[in-house]
Amino acid sequence: MIPRIASPSRTKEIIEANGFYFKKNFGQNFLIDSNILERIADCAGITENDCVLEIGPGIGSLTQVLAEHARKVIAVEIDDKLIPILAQTLKDYDNIKIVNQDVLKTDIAQLIAEENDGKPIKVVANLPYYITTPILMELLEKPNGIASLTVMVQREVAERMQAEAGSKDYGALSLCIQYHAAAKLDMIVPPSCFMPRPKVDSAVITLTILPEKSVSAQNEAFLFHIIRCAFSQRRKTLLNTLRNQGELSLSKEEILSCMAQAGLEENIRGERLSLADFAALSDALWICEKKKTNGTEAESRV
Repeated sequence: MIPRIASPSRTKEIIEANGFYFKKNFGQNFLIDSNILERIADCAGITENDCVLEIGPGIGSLTQVLAEHARKVIAVEIDDKLIPILAQTLKDYDNIKIVNQDVLKTDIAQLIAEENDGKPIKVVANLPYYITTPILMELLEKPNGIASLTVMVQREVAERMQAEAGSKDYGALSLCIQYHAAAKLDMIVPPSCFMPRPKVDSAVITLTILPEKSVSAQNEAFLFHIIRCAFSQRRKTLLNTLRNQGELSLSKEEILSCMAQAGLEENIRGERLSLADFAALSDALWICEKKKTNGTEAESRV
């Protein structure tokens, strides 16, 4: 068996031999616990039939484990200083393709078409904390053939992703994730498992893409506008946030009527609404807005 990259001594040796310096702007924290890496592959359900997309392979610690479980691994790395290191640490594997790109500027659908004949892939990643949400939204919101994402993120972010209505962690991120996927928090990972050590706990969470969106909405963009508005001032009632931040042309009475149609009480706060509640409310508001706009346009033509 090929020796593991993920140990404190081996990681330090590779870094020093290549004169590598961690870059804060890339959020680089390398995993040094091989047991955690094996558990990540297990949580992702990687089999010998799978093609895996890894984001941010670093020096190849997780890539190595994935390659030993999967048919193929495509590793997208933004830091060009790591490319020759990866070529060295992973030289014994013939089922790994390294792509030196920013994943946010990568055509994932095209990559899947070229590397996996367009069949669904699984994403596995130790995501930089500073850019976790943009990467997840990019992967979730575009129809690009992803079956699941198993990602290492900051613990509090993982808890927000799977939070339920009424909890302190529940917010716009919870709803956006749960609109696209079923979230399962797999494990908590302490700072001691990384080099350098982060200041907070991390967590591995698996997002299994839903075959259909968890709710339907007449206008998806408007739905998430209303969701973001509802959480922009958490301590205020939903009615007040909609009036102050919703950018609606509706009167207080019209908003209240829409809330009533959605089965919501006048004094409810946004954090109490489920995703289905938000969908019902956004549909009612959207229809009312369209009627009012169409009526104003008709009057202007008279």
